[in-house]
Amino acid sequence: MLNQEVAILLNEQINKELYSAYLYLDIANYYSDQGLAGFENWFYVQMQEEFAHAMLFRKYLLNLEQIVKLTSIDAPTKQYKDFKEPLLDTLEHEKFVTASINNIYDKAYQSKDFQTMQFLDWFVKEQGEEEKNSNDLIKKYDLFGSDSKGLYMLDNELSTRIFTAPSLVI
Repeated sequence: MLNQEVAILLNEQINKELYSAYLYLDIANYYSDQGLAGFENWFYVQMQEEFAHAMLFRKYLLNLEQIVKLTSIDAPTKQYKDFKEPLLDTLEHEKFVTASINNIYDKAYQSKDFQTMQFLDWFVKEQGEEEKNSNDLIKKYDLFGSDSKGLYMLDNELSTRIFTAPSLVI
């Protein structure tokens, strides 16, 4: 039986993942408006990943015969003043998501819920990758973003990213 505190946190994580998808779609829209189709693509793929993560949490709860309760998703309200600001916000947001997953893991550990800990192992690894990808993008932008030719090349590189559905079996 799933610990109810852990179940509540897992339910809340669905909302956080859906908000992440919503946030990244908003950032994709910003870059589209700015004519940076590669950046738009990168964040659109990021949105797809976050939605897939929400569905993994949903399926996990349903498999354990838990009620999935969806809550409202706040609209992103940030107005960006330059191309780098969304990148910095993305890294901070990923750190927030990492802390949330670590908190769920800690509660699962405290309640000796080894099944949920095993499920969350994939997300712990994934969050490490998410933070690294965000940090790497910031570094690339810092190297090339102030030069129009460099920005053009970086935008082209980001246009090649494709969505690959998670292979986590639950």
